[in-house]
Amino acid sequence: MPKPLTSICILRLSAIGDVCNAVSVVQAIQCQHPQAQITWVIGKVEARLLEGLPGVRFVVFDKRQGKAAYRQLKQDLQHDHFDVLLHMQVAFRANLASLCIKAHKKIGFDWHTAKELHALFMRHRIIPSPRSHVLDGFRQFARAIGVSEHLLTQPPKWQLPIPESDEQWAKQQLAAVANSRVLIISPAASKAERNWLPERYADLADYAHTKGFAVILCGGPTELERTLSQAILATAKQPITDLTGQTNLKQLLALLKHASLVLAPDTGPTHMAVAVGTPVIGLYGHSNPDRTGPYLFRQYVVEVYHSSLLAQQGKTAAQLKWGTRGKGKDIMQKITVDAVIAMFDKVVAEQQL
Repeated sequence: MPKPLTSICILRLSAIGDVCNAVSVVQAIQCQHPQAQITWVIGKVEARLLEGLPGVRFVVFDKRQGKAAYRQLKQDLQHDHFDVLLHMQVAFRANLASLCIKAHKKIGFDWHTAKELHALFMRHRIIPSPRSHVLDGFRQFARAIGVSEHLLTQPPKWQLPIPESDEQWAKQQLAAVANSRVLIISPAASKAERNWLPERYADLADYAHTKGFAVILCGGPTELERTLSQAILATAKQPITDLTGQTNLKQLLALLKHASLVLAPDTGPTHMAVAVGTPVIGLYGHSNPDRTGPYLFRQYVVEVYHSSLLAQQGKTAAQLKWGTRGKGKDIMQKITVDAVIAMFDKVVAEQQL
């Protein structure tokens, strides 16, 4: 019998969506190895979202500090020597961070998935899971340390803590719209080209209103997000509550939890909604929803990724490297309002909203 693991280090710095997917795997590991102390090296913003996660100690790596971030990481972990490091990020910054972590065994991605010199930093690798969702790729790390198939073949589960004050704040916002059915639109991805058109978001919001839904806009405080929200508000004919830039991550998580339905492109709140069990209509053009779609609600994705990729490359996603992105600023324009309305009606009927 192998010696039980007593200390496990997770290295996954970013981003919000990937970190949400990783949480379900970390919690599966906890079920298999309840005796193990888990330390998670994570980005500063992502740590705010996961603060209070049961049984996990977070060590924050603030990339904005540059070289100082590595010195701080060494200092924070100077007294730690882990049984195993699960290096769940291929970015070069994360690869360098792995050098600051002492572990008896360091496990990284398989040769095919590894990039940015990731393979050179790891002596042990997960078994490949070709053409799988990001979450399923993370599950291979759990398999590598003996987590049972029973835990890894059932639908993933999440337990994301939300402070009571943030729960109450979210309930107050929802009570203010005086409607039991609420559609949250989180319209902005990190790059403008991955966003749907504001007038089309507005058309969908107006349609949802006719079906008895209140509509709330959410997003961060960046200029891109505020500009997009303002353009939606200016075009919509029916009232929309705008909370753009007015929530922290825990408050946003609470709002998503208590909403009826979420509409978003390929962005962090898409996966946050999945983690709290709220149905999501994902709008995908540049990235493959089979790889990065809302895991439990991929059947509700409206996508033009596959047709755009075929038009650009002359090949299907199956014929190209997994994760190949579509290119161009006009891809999201190919998603029609009618297609999203049809999906909206489908979700409302199937989820009995």
